[in-house]
Amino acid sequence: MPSDYFPLFIMLVVSVAFAAIGVGVSALLGPRRPTAIKGQTYESGMPAVGTARRRVWIRYYLVAVIFILFDIEIIFFYPWAVVFRQEPVFLFVEMALFVAILLVGYIYVWRKGGFDWY
Repeated sequence: MPSDYFPLFIMLVVSVAFAAIGVGVSALLGPRRPTAIKGQTYESGMPAVGTARRRVWIRYYLVAVIFILFDIEIIFFYPWAVVFRQEPVFLFVEMALFVAILLVGYIYVWRKGGFDWY
């Protein structure tokens, strides 16, 4: 059984070695011309204003997590649509149950005020 994982181990070793060699060669042979302008903080084409240690409203993170959860769950519709013709009744009931669970989660977040922007 462990011999079945040997090719995977070899691939892991080769990929880590390739990445390490690439970073090492780049660090050794790459140009080094540090300047004051290159050392400044730069984000989205705007110069930095203020400190980076300010508090961020937690609602941004909550909305991002909710978006990712609902967005990733939508991805499950594609494989379902591909195999739908094999067993249409069973797969329809299964997807209806999946959508019902999503709807319960959506209603829960809505009731808790997860979508309120004030």
